[in-house]
Amino acid sequence: MITKRTDLTPNQNYTWIDVREIDKDDISMLTDEYLVSSELLADIMDADEQSRIEKEDDYTVIICRLPSAEEDDDKPLERTTIPLGMLLYPDKIITICRGDSVVIDDFARRRVRQCPVETKEGFVISILGRAALVYIRFLKYINRQKDLVEEQLHRSIMNYELIQLLQIQKSLVYLTTGLTDNEVLLEKLQKTPYFRLTTEEEMEALEDSITDNKQAIAMANIYSDILTGTMDAFASVIGNNMNVIMKRLTVISLSLMFPTFITGFFGMNVSIPGMDGKWAWVFLLGLCILVAVVGTIIVSDRKNRSIISAGLGDKRSRRKRKDRSPSEIKYLMRKKHTLEGDS
Repeated sequence: MITKRTDLTPNQNYTWIDVREIDKDDISMLTDEYLVSSELLADIMDADEQSRIEKEDDYTVIICRLPSAEEDDDKPLERTTIPLGMLLYPDKIITICRGDSVVIDDFARRRVRQCPVETKEGFVISILGRAALVYIRFLKYINRQKDLVEEQLHRSIMNYELIQLLQIQKSLVYLTTGLTDNEVLLEKLQKTPYFRLTTEEEMEALEDSITDNKQAIAMANIYSDILTGTMDAFASVIGNNMNVIMKRLTVISLSLMFPTFITGFFGMNVSIPGMDGKWAWVFLLGLCILVAVVGTIIVSDRKNRSIISAGLGDKRSRRKRKDRSPSEIKYLMRKKHTLEGDS
């Protein structure tokens, strides 16, 4: 879809040609009427294209990365970036985007105020500055969603919440990559001879854009580090819970091994005392239960339990309880309650 716009500001001295959600007819019009090379269009359509600025014969090309407005219903927390190509002609500027973006939509609807869009250079700076603010808004939204997922994980660890954290992590990677590419582009705009600023307002807008972009990068790095630590912590919790479950299953298996040994021994054509009696099976059953209980006590963590009991004031303790610090006593009490709960 190609749209010509000249109503951004009353003092606009150029024509903005807005090209979004490009199709075959748009490509033909761009190559035939505006003499845009097919190689450049292929680069802009590439989802992995990096930000850069270069000079062609008839125009200057600036490619940056913007937050995408497209949302996947299957991945509601995943945010990506898309490349935006800006072609600066003497009397017009063409923006080419393979999809839709919140940044371009804001300019098309004239939702942006106090931006130096009277010149083409000011328009480019305004696009980059608005993109940094949208990045910050997306990062804050992602961080809020991360907090909600964490609250759900505190109640119960399910696969759905873990998948949501993975989507958030991928979004942070995409946004951080886009911000880093735009940072390199903003630094080049300060030095390149192909892009010259003429007013003090445009220079201040460029400095503000650089500041906002650096702030967004810092936020993305902080959120990414926090999310990585959170996922590692939950992975440790899952592993610890698995170890506790396996420990209990091991104790149960070992406890059942002793009655099996007894029944197997007497099942080898060996005479059982009192086998002619009416209640011989009751005696054997009671013996198996008794052996299972004794075996459970033996294989359970009695050593650790006895050490803590001694540390809390047992007669065999080498140290008196009054010699221990309050924090040490609290720790031993918590450990004792935990062991009693496991048993």
